[in-house]
Order: sequence, then C-alpha cells, then structure tokens
Amino acid sequence: MFQKILIANRGEIALRILRAAKELGIQTVAVHSTADADAMHVRLADESVCIGPPPSRDSYLNIHQIVAACEITGADAVHPGYGFLAENAKFADILAAHNITFIGPSGDHIRIMGDKIEAKRTAKRLGIPVVPGSDGGVTDEKEAKRIAAEIGYPVIIKASSGGGGRGMKVALTEADIDVALATARSEAAAAFGDDAVYIEKYLQKPRHIEVQVFGDGAGKGVHLGERDCSLQRRHQKVWEEANSPALNAEERTRIGNICAKAIADLGYSGAGTIEFLYENGEFYFIEMNTRLQVEHTITEAITGIDLVHEQIRVASGGGLSVTQDDIRFHGHAIECRINAEDPRTFAPSPGTITHFHTPGGLGIRVDSGVYSGYKIPPYYDSLIGKLIVHGRNRVECMMRLRRALDEFVVDGVKTTLPLFRDLVGNPDVANGDYDIHWLEKYLAKGE
Repeated sequence: MFQKILIANRGEIALRILRAAKELGIQTVAVHSTADADAMHVRLADESVCIGPPPSRDSYLNIHQIVAACEITGADAVHPGYGFLAENAKFADILAAHNITFIGPSGDHIRIMGDKIEAKRTAKRLGIPVVPGSDGGVTDEKEAKRIAAEIGYPVIIKASSGGGGRGMKVALTEADIDVALATARSEAAAAFGDDAVYIEKYLQKPRHIEVQVFGDGAGKGVHLGERDCSLQRRHQKVWEEANSPALNAEERTRIGNICAKAIADLGYSGAGTIEFLYENGEFYFIEMNTRLQVEHTITEAITGIDLVHEQIRVASGGGLSVTQDDIRFHGHAIECRINAEDPRTFAPSPGTITHFHTPGGLGIRVDSGVYSGYKIPPYYDSLIGKLIVHGRNRVECMMRLRRALDEFVVDGVKTTLPLFRDLVGNPDVANGDYDIHWLEKYLAKGE
C-alpha cells in the first residue's frame, strides 16, 4: 500500500479522496493555487504545497509543478480526481518515469479512449455495441454525404478529441452537411487543437446510460451497475440516478456483463465508465471515461462499495476486493449537482458564502468542500457540492430528496437549488419519463 498520496485536484473531489486515504491510513498531500489557500482539503491534508497562481494552466494543469511537489514531499502516488489532468496520458507517463504511481489506468489506455474514433474502433472490437457511423475521421463533404446517406438522416458530426458538447453539430438533411461539417471542424480545432471529426447516426429521444466498471489490469473486470444521466443541459449532466428507471433487470445484466468482459479483455486497470445512448431497448457506445466520475457517489450508495478505496487498492497492486458475484444492488440513489449559478440563466455566481447548511438524516450525503465564509473563486468550475440521496426504492428516494432540498441553505451567492426543487415536483421526472433533450426543452418553456 502507498505511504503518501498527492491529490492533484481541488474542491469536493479533493476532499473526497483525502477522506478515503485517511481511512486507509495513508498520508496526504494537498496541492493548491494561491486562490485555494483556504480550501477545506488544504486545511485537512497532512501537508500542502502551493503550485502556482489562480489560472489552471499555471497551477492544476502544471505537470512540472505537481511532479516537483511529489518529489519535495516524498509522495509515492498521485490521485488526479476528475477533470484537470485525470485523463492526461502524458501526465501518467511522466509520473511513471519518476517512479510515482498514477492512480488510474495506463497512459496507453487513456490515449485510446481519449480519441473518440479510436475508442469507437476499440469498443467495436471488444464487443460493445456502437452507434452506426463512419469508421474514422471525415474531412470531405462528398464523403460525409455518402456516409450520412448510408446510415440515414439525421446525423451528428462530432469532434474526435474533447467533449462537453463542443465540436458537435447535427445535420437533419443533406443540405445541412456542408455547414455542419465546417462548423464542427472549426469548433474542434479552436477547443481542442484538433479538427478531426466523425459522423454518427443521430438518435431522436435517447437516454444517457453509463456503466461503472473496474479492472485489475491483469485480465479481471467487474461492473457495478449503471447510472442514468439523461437530465442534461448543453451536454453537461445535472441530475443522475442509479439504477436507471428505464432499464429492467435483464437489460441491466446484459449490458453490465458486456462491459465487464470488455474491460477484462482490454487489460484495463482501475475505475472507468462506459457511456451509452439508449433508445428502443438498444445501447449505443458514446465514449469511455478513464477516471472516477463526478456521479460515482450514487453507485457507492446502491452497492456499498467505496470506489476511491478500490482505486487505491488496485493501483497499489492489491487487485479487486470483489468479484461480480459479490456485488449486489440495494435501493435507489439520486445525485443533484449544486452549482454557484443563476438558476435561470446559469451564469456563474462567484462570491462569498455567508451561510451554508446541509441537510441530514437517513440516506442523505453531501460532498462539498465549501463552508460558511468561503469565497468561491471565479477561476474554476462552479460546483458547490453534490447532494446524494438514497432510499429503498425510487419513490422513497424522491420523497427524501424533496425534503433534503428544502433543508439545503446556501446564502451569499446564487445557486441551482431552485431548479432542483422544481424538478423534484415535476410529473415527468417523478415518473422517470425523460430523455437527454427533456431538460433543455423544460428550461426553454420557462424563459
């Protein structure tokens, strides 16, 4: 087991990792920018190192500074959390060259799954169902029209690198192809420095279903069920559920076993999430995230398995602590991402939190790194915290969530709490009757 873990992140995920490490008796090092000197994870860590000024490129994305912090403190492992350097293959390679363990998959696996085209090819080879589309990148309008005609309109043109909805354009007819292709390539080049794009069939009313997987790097893999992340705004997840209200036990087992086998065959090490669009009983691979997800908490709630403990165990060479037969699903869980944003315009709302009170009681968990008097900096993601609610079934979970949202108090900045209070009372959400387009349509009606 590791002696000391450096946490290369900030906010609630840094605090989440710190807690897991402490429970395992491992010393912790917090790195931080000058803007995060008073952050909670910095206060609670055994050691802390300032790695630069507020801009991420000068601090949390500064690989050389983080490696230097490892050498200064004697950290023998780095947990990247999510975002920042979590899916940076170069970072994983550099740590390995310095004999520091990256708590995550190999650089090669990060590279494969970070390239959307190569990821799709790999998924297909591993037996994972994929969306009909081009086998590789597309640059020519004539070729794009030929492929689109074969798979049928509408189609979506996507950036090979990156994500978050950037470099994605829908073409409803052949007349839309030229503009959609040019725009997607331009956006991809600007956002990711890579104008490679590919074409897929555009599904009309899909749900976003993702499967949590774990591999030991030596040919063993398990799945821990699925999460439904269909309530999204601009391709950003807002509300997540485990398990999905749209799947039955047979579908859950089928797609889970496919993913577990794929991870084992790939020789993958650590946590990963295989994401799908789901429509009319069929799953279509979107991408694989080679890291811990923001919404890992609801999987923990229904399985009782600490995913960060498992990441650390696997990375240290201890293997998986569970087999597939050991994993059982209990009840239902929902996570709401509480952001410091205007609940109508979603404009960021940085500032000082004057009062902060979190809900409590059975089945309630809040992952947050803020506190009363904390000043939310304008430089980073606007996430204040995550409200996770667990119940014996979805009905109980929704009732508990409604009560928890009423108890949650954040004063001093605008937050998305009012949005969740509206959603929890909406009949479609209550019935689990929504797709990836539902939330944007709902928000448009309120404007």
